[in-house]
Amino acid sequence: MTSLRINGARLWDSLMELAQIGATAKGGVKRLALTDLDKQGRDLVVRWGREAGLSVTVDQIGNVFMRRAGTNDALPPIVSGSHIDTQPTGGKFDGNYGVLAALEVVRTLNDHNIHTEAPIEVAFWTNEEGSRFVPVMMGSGVFCGAFSLETAYSAKDTEGKTVHDELKRIGYLGDEVPGQHRIGAYFETHIEQGPVLEDADKVIGVVPAVMGLSWYDCVVSGMEAHAGPTPMGLRKDALQVATRIMQEVVAIANRYPPYGRGTVGMVQVFPNSRNVIPGEVKFSIDLRNVNEELLTTMHEEMLAFVQATRQQSGLGISVERVSYYPPCPFHPDCVDAVRKATAELGYSTMDVVSGAGHDAIYAARLAPSGMIFVPCKDGISHNEIEDAKAEHLEAGCNVLLHAMLECAVIAR
Repeated sequence: MTSLRINGARLWDSLMELAQIGATAKGGVKRLALTDLDKQGRDLVVRWGREAGLSVTVDQIGNVFMRRAGTNDALPPIVSGSHIDTQPTGGKFDGNYGVLAALEVVRTLNDHNIHTEAPIEVAFWTNEEGSRFVPVMMGSGVFCGAFSLETAYSAKDTEGKTVHDELKRIGYLGDEVPGQHRIGAYFETHIEQGPVLEDADKVIGVVPAVMGLSWYDCVVSGMEAHAGPTPMGLRKDALQVATRIMQEVVAIANRYPPYGRGTVGMVQVFPNSRNVIPGEVKFSIDLRNVNEELLTTMHEEMLAFVQATRQQSGLGISVERVSYYPPCPFHPDCVDAVRKATAELGYSTMDVVSGAGHDAIYAARLAPSGMIFVPCKDGISHNEIEDAKAEHLEAGCNVLLHAMLECAVIAR
C-alpha cells in the first residue's frame, strides 16, 4: 500500500471551490460561523460527503460527522477534520484544508475500492475561530465537556444573535448529544500558520504537542494631567508604567527558549489625547510555552514583576487571567503513525510544536490524537493573502491517508 496516493488536483479543486463561498477581493475568505455563507459552505461539504457515500450526523452544537462504514462497524471510527469557518479576513486553507484533506482520503479509498476494519469519519467543528462568537473552538470544546452546551448556546454576536438561534436558522441544530459520538483516534491536517517549516525547507511537520497559553487583562491606573505644566517628577503616567510591564512580558518569554512566547497585542490608552498624560491603560498579555511547569514559572514571574512595579510606581495595577489552556501533548501512537507515514513516503520532515490552538486539543481529551503540518507562504495565516503550495497540501494529505490507514487497518 506504500504506493497509494491521493488525487492532489482534486483536493486543490475542492479547496478552490469552497473558497468561492465568501471570497474577498484580496483573494481571501470571509465565512463567519453560523452565517448564511457558513451554511452554504456546510451544505457544499455535506453534499460532497454524501456523493462519496458517507452518512451524515449533526450534533446539538452543529458539529458534523460524515461516516464511511468499516467492515467491523462496532469499532470506534478513525476521525479526521478541522473547521470551515474563517476569520473576517481569513484565507483559503486555515481549517478548510483539514476538512477537505479528510474528505480526499475517503475519495481515494473509494477510488481504489479499499475497505478498512474501523469506520473512517470526516468531521468539521462549529465556530473554531471564535471571530463571531466566543469561546473559540466552541464545537470541539462542548464535545469534550470543556464547557456546557448552555454556555455555547447563550453566546451572542455583536448584533445580539445567539448561537442556538443561528444554528436553528441555518439548519444545523442537530439531535446527537455532543460527546456521545465515539472516536477511536483523531488526526488533524493543517497549514503551519508559522514560518518554521518554510524557513527549514521541510515539507511535513510532525506535531508532538500544542503550546499552552495564559491570557490576561491588565489595567494600569494613574492620573491624567496637562502635558505641559506637569513636571516629569510629579506625573502619574499610566502609559510609562504600562510599557515597563509590556517589555517584561517579552523579556520573560526570551528567558525560556525555544518555546517561550510573550505578546502584548491589544492596548487602550485613556484619554488618548496628544497633550494629556495618560491616566489609564488597558492591555492584553499572552504567555505561552509547551512545558506546563515553565508556563507556570512565566506566570509567576509576570505577577511578581507587576507587584514590584506597583510598589515602585505607586500606581494601581490589576491583572486578571481571562483564559488558560494547558499544553497539549499528542498521543505517542498517533505521532508515531504520522512519523512512520512521512518516512515511508519519503518527505522531508521535522518536529514542529504548534503555537496556535486547534480542535485537536479538545479531541485529545477524549481519544488518541495527532496533527500534521505543511508549510504556508511566509508563515502568514489569518490573512487574506494566506497561501500554500499545492504539492505541499498533497503531501500532507498523503501522510494523513497512510496514518489513518495505520489506525483503521485495511480489511483483508
